[in-house]
Amino acid sequence: MTRTLYRGGRVFTASDPAFVESFVVDGDRIVCAGPAAGALAADEVVELGDGLVVPGFIDAHAHLLMLGDALGQVSLTDARSLGEIQRRIRAAREVSGGAVRGRGWLFDSVPGGAPTAAMLDEAVADVPVYLDANDYHSCWINSAALAELGITRETPDPVGGRIGRTPDGEPDGMLYETAAQQFAWAHRDATATDAQRDAAVERVVAAYLASGVTGAVDMAFDEYGLAAFARAAEQGAMPLRVAAHWFVGNADDDAENLAQVARAAELAATATPGVDVIGIKLILDGTIDACTAAMGAPYANGENAGPIWPTERLLPIVAAADRAGLQIAMHAIGDAASTLALDAIEHAMRVNGDRPRRHRIEHLEYAAPETATRMARLGVTASMQPVHADPAIFANWAAQLGDERVGRGFAWSEFEEAGAVLAFSTDAPTAPHEALANMYVASTRASALEPGLPAVQPHRALPLERALAHATRDAAASIGAGSDRGRIEVGCVADFAVLDAEPFAQGAEALLTARVVRTVIGGRTRFEA
Repeated sequence: MTRTLYRGGRVFTASDPAFVESFVVDGDRIVCAGPAAGALAADEVVELGDGLVVPGFIDAHAHLLMLGDALGQVSLTDARSLGEIQRRIRAAREVSGGAVRGRGWLFDSVPGGAPTAAMLDEAVADVPVYLDANDYHSCWINSAALAELGITRETPDPVGGRIGRTPDGEPDGMLYETAAQQFAWAHRDATATDAQRDAAVERVVAAYLASGVTGAVDMAFDEYGLAAFARAAEQGAMPLRVAAHWFVGNADDDAENLAQVARAAELAATATPGVDVIGIKLILDGTIDACTAAMGAPYANGENAGPIWPTERLLPIVAAADRAGLQIAMHAIGDAASTLALDAIEHAMRVNGDRPRRHRIEHLEYAAPETATRMARLGVTASMQPVHADPAIFANWAAQLGDERVGRGFAWSEFEEAGAVLAFSTDAPTAPHEALANMYVASTRASALEPGLPAVQPHRALPLERALAHATRDAAASIGAGSDRGRIEVGCVADFAVLDAEPFAQGAEALLTARVVRTVIGGRTRFEA
C-alpha cells in the first residue's frame, strides 16, 4: 500500500478541529491528520498549494440515471421565454433522428405559466417532444407525443396525477405528477436501450467526479437502474459509492404496495454490484411551483392539492418498511405532506416498538413551525437542497404562496437549531449537480444560476463551514455511513476533493469560479484536472 502525505494548503475536516494543514493516507484510510502528519514517512507527497481540501461531497438526494439522461438532453432552465424554448427544440430537431427530449424549463418562462402542446407544435410538430419541468414533477409534450402515448380525452387521470385539459376536455399537453411518471417516463423507460442507460451512467460518474462528489444517494431506484449500475460495476466503471432507495409508487392497492416494499427488502438483504439498496422512497406530494404540493392552507390562487398517498394507504407501507429495517425517505414539500410523513413514522414506531431507525423527509421547502422540533425528537433526518432556493427560480415559488409563508421557505437553520440531522444535496437533475454551486447558495442565499441577482432572505444563509458539514459529514450520517465517511479524520475512509481556491479566505464568491482539481475515493485518485 502507498502512504501519501497531503500538505501545504488548508484542509477542512468536518470534524474537530475544523481545519488542519496536512494529513496522511495509507491505503484507503486516513491515518494521521494535523501537525503530526508531516513527521510520518510517506511514499508520496502532494503539495496542495493555495487550495482547499474538503471531505468528498455526498449528494444525499439525487436521481442518477435521470441525471445521466439529462446531461444529454436540451437544457432549458436558462431559456427564459417561449421563443427561446421553441428555438432550442427546433435546433435539436435538426440533429435528432427521432423524438426531442429536453429538461429544466420553468413555469414563469411560459406565457401565463400555462404551457400547451400547441406552443410546442409551432416549433416541432413532426416528431414527439418531451420536456421535463425543472422540478421533474410535470412533463410538457406536443401533439405528436400525445398521440404516441395514446392520450385522448377519454384517458382517465391516474391516482395521484392529472392530465392537463382544455376547457372542452381535450388533453392540453401537460402531464402532472404520476401522469408524467406513468405515461411519459414509462414510455421513455420502455423504449430506452441498455446502451443508452450505460451511457447515462458514464455521464453521471464523470460529472460527479469532476465536481468532487464521492458518493450519492439515488432517490427513485428501480429495476432499470439496478441493471445499469450492476453492468457498470462488472466493467469496473463504478468508482462512486452509491446508496439507493427503491421507489414505491401508490398502486391504490395495499397488496401491490406491500409487494414493492418486499422487493426493496429483498434487495437490501442481497449484495448488489455497484449500489447498496438501503430503503424505500415515497412521494407524498408534488411541488409548490406547480401548485401540487400538499399545503395546510390554499395557494394564492385559492386552490390546494391533496397528498398522493392518502393516510389509509400510507400507514401500512411505512409500518411494513420500518418493520423490515428499511430506511424510509418521504418526499414532502408542503407542510401538510411533512405532517403526514411524521404521523406515519410515529404510527410505525407505535406498532413496531423500539428499534434502530433513521428515517428521512425530503425537501421540506415549507414546513409548519413545529416540524423541526418534532423531527429532532423522532430522530428523523431533514434532507434539503439549497439550490432549490436559488433566487433565479425563487420568484415563481414565492408567487404561488403569496403570503407570509414565503418568509419561512427553505428554513435550514430551524432544523439545525432543533437538533435534527440536516443533510444537504442537489436533487439533480432538478437542479445543477455541481457541489460548489450548492454550497454557494447555502452560504449566501444568492444565485449560482444568475450571479449578480440580489440574495433572497440572506438572513437564512448558513456559514460556509456549517454548509460544508451538512453536505459531507451529515450527508454520510443520513444513510448510516457516518462512522467512517464524510470527515477527514483518523480512521475514516480517504474520500476527499481538492479545490484550486480557498473560499474561507477569498469569500463565498470564489465557489463560483473554483475548480475541483482532484477527487480521491478510497485513497485512489479518480479524477484529476
